[in-house]
Amino acid sequence: MLRHRLSISSWSLHRCLGPLRWTVWDEEKRTQTVSIQDQPWELELVDLPKEAAARGLAYLELCHFHFPSREEAYLAELRKAFADSGVQFHTLLVDYGDIASPDPVRRAADLEYLKTWIDTAKAAGAASVRIVAGEQPADDAEAIDRSVSALQELREYAAGTGVAVVTENFRELTSTVSSWSRIVEGAAEGPFATIVDFGNLAADEKEAGIRYGTRFAHSIHAKPEYTADGEIKEERFLELLGVLEETDCQAPVSIIYDREGDMWEGIERIKRVMLEGS
Repeated sequence: MLRHRLSISSWSLHRCLGPLRWTVWDEEKRTQTVSIQDQPWELELVDLPKEAAARGLAYLELCHFHFPSREEAYLAELRKAFADSGVQFHTLLVDYGDIASPDPVRRAADLEYLKTWIDTAKAAGAASVRIVAGEQPADDAEAIDRSVSALQELREYAAGTGVAVVTENFRELTSTVSSWSRIVEGAAEGPFATIVDFGNLAADEKEAGIRYGTRFAHSIHAKPEYTADGEIKEERFLELLGVLEETDCQAPVSIIYDREGDMWEGIERIKRVMLEGS
């Protein structure tokens, strides 16, 4: 049942969890740096699993920029918070990295950086790490090859850790179903699991993209469309969710809310539509 597969991404609470610690590439220094964006701090990240359980959620996906610390003691505390709540830490979403970059220095540096987040995921008890496939044009065949090779390297690094490496139709390189599929199925060692994000699919590829993605789905990012006055386009949203049912997709479904207003209220509105329509 859908009710037992509900999740949220911490992005849906990005105005509630304190400063956003964006990782950015410093071209002059040729390394990563952090840019801080202030946000209200209404809830500690370690308290989110308990809050999620109270709201009937079974899974969580946490963005890397919400981690206030990567110290061993903090990650152990976060791991315990998940264990105590009964909520599964399904995915650590790393929203940085261009593993398809033609710049070998940038690509190598990002690969090493991403490996540290695989280590973090293991320490915090996450089941997987989502890696961005790349920021190069979707029609760049060489970039697709570089992305597949890098994803395979990361998958091999994670082997034996209990952490899966997955990707997503997110950012430019996976902006078409064609380029996305060439990455998902590009490795000789086997396909990569992928997050399927409704909001990142072009309008003319939305249903086909969801249908394709469900074959390899690690999770679903269910983001509805809205009318000009802020109402959820319920019929359209339920049509897209219906594709999951048609394909018997059993992956966790993360509610994505990124509009103005109270974020928990927005999440609950989407959840009501999903459950009443299922």
